[in-house]
Amino acid sequence: MANNGETRLVYSSEHGKICPECNYPKADCRCNKQQHAPVGDGVVRVNYVTKGRKGKGVTVITGIPMTQTELKVYAKDLKKRCGSGGTIKDGIVEIQGDQRSELMPVLMQQGWVVKRCGG
Repeated sequence: MANNGETRLVYSSEHGKICPECNYPKADCRCNKQQHAPVGDGVVRVNYVTKGRKGKGVTVITGIPMTQTELKVYAKDLKKRCGSGGTIKDGIVEIQGDQRSELMPVLMQQGWVVKRCGG
């Protein structure tokens, strides 16, 4: 089979899964090492939002200075502390329900400047 540039290695029995971006094994992936924390104003904001959710409220946390992979792990811990579900969208953590009073001290323990936004 000729390699016309449209094919790529997906799995190798020697190395395991291969990263689709850099074509290195997942353990040696260079894409994750290039990620940097997003630059912001250094303030973590905690907000409660119901808009666009059919009346269901979520706690929105923005400005956490972590990469996407670190943020995913940290958000899982926050959701576990609150005992509720949630998601991560473009570096913004959303946790179901009004969890502001429970999350503010947890975020302050990390040494971040935390502000409560909204009503």
